[in-house]
Amino acid sequence: MNIQPTENQALALTFAAAWNRLESRLDASLGSIRGISLAEYRLLQSLASTPNSRASRVDLARAVGMTPSGVTRALRPMEKLGVVSTVKSKRDARLAIAALTPAGRELVNDASGVVDDAMTTILQRSRRVATQIEQMIELLDDLAR
Repeated sequence: MNIQPTENQALALTFAAAWNRLESRLDASLGSIRGISLAEYRLLQSLASTPNSRASRVDLARAVGMTPSGVTRALRPMEKLGVVSTVKSKRDARLAIAALTPAGRELVNDASGVVDDAMTTILQRSRRVATQIEQMIELLDDLAR
């Protein structure tokens, strides 16, 4: 018996397949050139886009879809590498603020170039996609909310 997915199911499965492929390609590019994963890049990029490149782990978790403890575990090795530091809050000693270091800013800038290059290569394969990037961003942004 052959069961065909509904249109909604097909859309969900296609999104998942596209994300898996994209994540795999970006992980490979970032890993081989800058030594970081896409998940680490997302954390660093999110941190870089905050005021003063500082954010609570809760805010970072919310921004990248992780738990605060997952963010803490992910940031530990980056702290050892000197790309992120932890600053205790002046108002609440229990609150740890993640801060991007100058080395972290350089890494984000370099890694952003890697992501741009990889995406250019990926998108060149489909002329239809390349002409509809803005619409795709808006659609995906709406779905992410």
